[in-house]
Amino acid sequence: MAESTNIHPIFDRLLSRSEREERLGQKGKVLWLTGLSGSGKSTIAQHLERRLFENGYFPQVLDGDNIRSGINKNLGFSVEDRTENIRRIAEVARLYAHSGLIILASFISPTRAIRKMAAEIIGEKDFLEIFVNAPLEECERRDVKGLYQKARSGQIKGFTGIDSPYEMPLEPFLEIKTDELSLAEGVELLYQKTLPEIQL
Repeated sequence: MAESTNIHPIFDRLLSRSEREERLGQKGKVLWLTGLSGSGKSTIAQHLERRLFENGYFPQVLDGDNIRSGINKNLGFSVEDRTENIRRIAEVARLYAHSGLIILASFISPTRAIRKMAAEIIGEKDFLEIFVNAPLEECERRDVKGLYQKARSGQIKGFTGIDSPYEMPLEPFLEIKTDELSLAEGVELLYQKTLPEIQL
């Protein structure tokens, strides 16, 4: 019986990244927004997505809502599951970036090691770390989902900032202090910083 010929890689026949980027009129990038729960990561990502789209770019937000309800719905919040959560997200983001999309990934990703893993998967040149910085007390004051209250009362274990540490980025691409800037100011700051990175 003849050996099957359809099991060989066809990557050399697939569309190239440069072809895809040329069609979209942008460079693929991953903006990785990290910070405490309640710091404003997802809100900034959602507003930046709209701003980019309205200006002719093609962005995609990845956050807990669309990741944990789908591709990662089988994962819990143990250290192992959190690491696997970020690993899968990074792999998806890498594929999107290679397709020429601008990814706005909004995840606490609390340790430098876990963010380093994400950067290595995505590729250092495509990974832009955005530190959405708000003091713990401000995040607790906002507490839009009531998570800090549950963590303080012991209903949630291993909650970042309460009984699990958050390691601040040492040299982020950009730091946005959301306790000092309005939402509009934070989005504008990130938009202007991002433009040179995504323009062909």
